Amino acid sequence: MTRRIAASRLRLKRAYEPPASDDGTRVLVDRLWPRGMKKTNAAIDEWMKEIAPSTELRKWFGHAPERWPEFCRRYRSEIHRHPVEFGRLRALARSGPITLVYSAHDDAHNDAVVLRDVLLNGD
Repeated sequence: MTRRIAASRLRLKRAYEPPASDDGTRVLVDRLWPRGMKKTNAAIDEWMKEIAPSTELRKWFGHAPERWPEFCRRYRSEIHRHPVEFGRLRALARSGPITLVYSAHDDAHNDAVVLRDVLLNGD
């Protein structure tokens, strides 16, 4: 995984925030569709649920901040088991801005944060 992606090409946004004209390609990166969100209102261009944390990892994490470092380690490992989806995200980011859309309430401790870091760092 070479050639870094510029940070300006990657954005994070909660699914419940309204879409903006500068979002670029909006990619939902959660395994579950956001609760109560109509598909027409979400303006999602792609739903990459395969790149999301496994159900087991998501349930284990439970959005507990004290589990964040271990969640990051485990999720990075899972990301690398999906090279096709990861490659698709990298290609999208190289061709223009993308917004990784997630539904978690915690803006600092969620799967989109980890995925963005992996995309930016090329690891």
